Amino acid sequence: MATSTTPAGTPAATKPVGLRAGVLGFPTLLAQSIALISPTMTAVLIVPLAFSDAGNGTWLAYLFATIMLSFVVMNLNQFARRSASPGSMYAYIGRGLGPRWGVLSGWTLLWSYAFIAIAGFTGFAIFVNQFLDSVGVHHHPPAVVCFAVSAVVCWFIASKDVRVSSLLTLVLEGLSVAVILGVCVVVLFSGGSPIDSAQLSIDGANVKNMSLAVVICIFSLVGFESATALGGEAKKPLVNVPRAVTWSLAIAGLFFVFVSYVEVLGSAHAGLTLSDLAAPLNTLADAYHISYLQAPISLGAMVSFFSLSLSCINAGARILYPMALHGAFPRAIGNTHDRNRTPHIAITVYTVVLFAIPTIMQAFTDPLTTFGDAGTLAAFGFLLAYYLISIAALVYLHRRGEMTGKTVAVTVIALLCLLVPTIGSFYPVPPVPVRYFPYYFLAYMLIGVAWLAILHRRDRTALTAIEADLEATVETHDKATKSAATQT
Repeated sequence: MATSTTPAGTPAATKPVGLRAGVLGFPTLLAQSIALISPTMTAVLIVPLAFSDAGNGTWLAYLFATIMLSFVVMNLNQFARRSASPGSMYAYIGRGLGPRWGVLSGWTLLWSYAFIAIAGFTGFAIFVNQFLDSVGVHHHPPAVVCFAVSAVVCWFIASKDVRVSSLLTLVLEGLSVAVILGVCVVVLFSGGSPIDSAQLSIDGANVKNMSLAVVICIFSLVGFESATALGGEAKKPLVNVPRAVTWSLAIAGLFFVFVSYVEVLGSAHAGLTLSDLAAPLNTLADAYHISYLQAPISLGAMVSFFSLSLSCINAGARILYPMALHGAFPRAIGNTHDRNRTPHIAITVYTVVLFAIPTIMQAFTDPLTTFGDAGTLAAFGFLLAYYLISIAALVYLHRRGEMTGKTVAVTVIALLCLLVPTIGSFYPVPPVPVRYFPYYFLAYMLIGVAWLAILHRRDRTALTAIEADLEATVETHDKATKSAATQT
């Protein structure tokens, strides 16, 4: 898809306005990826789940997961350093494996960002209640009202200006992380020695349980790739986008290592069992006599979950937008706002769907269960996308005559690492209904395959046009690189 984001063959006088190019710097791109990883979400809800498997090895499980995913990042950045366009993961995979796989990867990412956004809506509702409790208000609004508030405000901000959206996610997540770090520092130095010999020696941990924990840890880290979705609006995208992807994984991974270490240490010193804590940071704040921080923790988590949904809507809409331009969805979804230069139709459609799903699910379950289910469902889409980008990178480099022994090794290691969470999703067999989730995802992908077949039957030239448009960004980059080299 060309950087102009204009369908091939559109007369110049009637070309759509397109997205606003060159407005997002490195900090805002970094904020997009970090907000979608959502460090706060892991700190306030996920660490106890990892601890239930890894015990004293929880911090090491997070370190392993970070290193494992770094090989996926290396493959992703083979594309990010060469070209930039809206919905870039979709474009990258399409360039490496062909337009069919590109469209299917876009379909996959729409699933993933949708369910992570739903986790954001439900997490927002959960911590609205926690915040109200912490300030002495015990009358809670219905979960659906919380979903609606989060969805409407996200829609408004995302539709208005991508710069405002990205800066807001940076500020909100930054404030939340600052509060969490403050609590962790108090816990680390208030309950005795900060050196936990049981954790440093991985006392009681074993390979089987550690591997199960790594599955949870990897799912905590997905979302680092979302900065690529804003590639068409980035400043110096060939530099800033890969930097944002790399640094978001590194920062989040190290944060998780530190926070998990402190939560395990703090709960042990306080005589608590971490795996039994639904809100570990709030419980630790109370145990270490800093209960006045419970309200800031809950407020920070609340706004962090809001920024998570906002970043998902931004990323998902920018996958939906180029796919619509390429005819995979109604062309109207590929329109941009004349003044705001945002994909406002794609944002609206995506937000409505995201609000409808958890609202319907509330008839059968509660926000906490929906939160867990949504995160699990999203993970299958991310795994498939990471497999595809790793394979696509190697195929793409081979086609360009740039494949080396190092790139082959990186791809092989990435694929082997991805097998860990894949196998862990099926064995040991999860309880009902989680054991059926992979098949829900399979059914969704089969619908995508059927839709792609209909698209191809309706227009035999569609896939060829998509492929030509995807290659255009690489050709433009190659010409620019050669021009810059000549001038130098």
